[in-house]
Amino acid sequence: MRIRLDPVLLLLLLSLLAIGVAVSYSASAGHFGVVRSQLLRVAVGLMVMVVFSQLPTRFFSRLAPLLFLVGLVLLAAVEFAGEVGKGAQRWLDLGVVRFQPSELCKLVVPLMIARYLAERPFPLPTGHLSVALLLIALPVVLILRQPDLGTAILVMASGVAVIFFAGVSWRLIISGIVLITASVPVAWQFLHDYQRQRVLTLLDPSSDPQGAGYHIIQSTIAIGSGGLHGKGWLNSTQAKLDFLPESSTDFIFAVYAEEFGLIGCGVLLLLYLLVMLRGLQISISASDGFGRLLAGAVVAIFFCYVVVNIGMVSGVLPVVGVPLPLISYGGSSLVTLLGGFGVLMAIRNDQKMWAR
Repeated sequence: MRIRLDPVLLLLLLSLLAIGVAVSYSASAGHFGVVRSQLLRVAVGLMVMVVFSQLPTRFFSRLAPLLFLVGLVLLAAVEFAGEVGKGAQRWLDLGVVRFQPSELCKLVVPLMIARYLAERPFPLPTGHLSVALLLIALPVVLILRQPDLGTAILVMASGVAVIFFAGVSWRLIISGIVLITASVPVAWQFLHDYQRQRVLTLLDPSSDPQGAGYHIIQSTIAIGSGGLHGKGWLNSTQAKLDFLPESSTDFIFAVYAEEFGLIGCGVLLLLYLLVMLRGLQISISASDGFGRLLAGAVVAIFFCYVVVNIGMVSGVLPVVGVPLPLISYGGSSLVTLLGGFGVLMAIRNDQKMWAR
């Protein structure tokens, strides 16, 4: 049986993954264990992508309610039996594997919203919109309780993206923006102390250079010292001298920028842009409404990953613990993203089948 993959998208993804492995090696000061572990995760993610790409999109549509329910159950399990790490209770240890259920929701939530809205009229009636927002709110609230603000934002963004692509009147969009803006003072009261400190640090990192502002200061030093051409691979002084915290995970972009400079950053952003353009092309040409909504959501998730991570590393956004997609060292987010791209390829395969 011939394996059907999108060659353009596959080439772009493999390029990003190769960059990720190389920079992970550099950020870990040449630790082969990190590279070996990352290569294993890449292999698992690619296998998931290949499997997903061979399935018909109707399979994902039918499975969406069950996956959504499983996602909620796993998030509830984290609440009662999750493992604590770095001050947050986000992981489930099943003995064989340790993972974050919240990562799965980045794909499961838009899958469910796309299934619900695919056959609804355009523009969306208020009743259907309310149900869709409720479906998004359930997992987001559970994720916020862990607490994991960064993942909650991405899950919410993925669901809202599906609603946007499904068709919402500009009156509702403007009303939503006004409501969110007005609710900021209220939401501030519910933030944890460290989350408030991150926002305040964004406004003035020098107010606490050895504490909350340390991450941003060191990352901006690394980015700036890269200059136009960079210092070269394996020559990141911020990573080598251990000045940059989380150098192989959340702040790996700072290591990349220091080693490859402005030109290297431009190449990386170009690869990201090409991946998103290919995803949008697949979304536009999808054979049905479900495929169009789901493909658009996958692209929106990827876009949010890129913007939030690079924004926080460069000091434009607060630090929220979001990895750089396909580059940062880690397993759950990498496998989830590659699974999402597998779904994109499945949508593309369905389109080609209908075109025959």
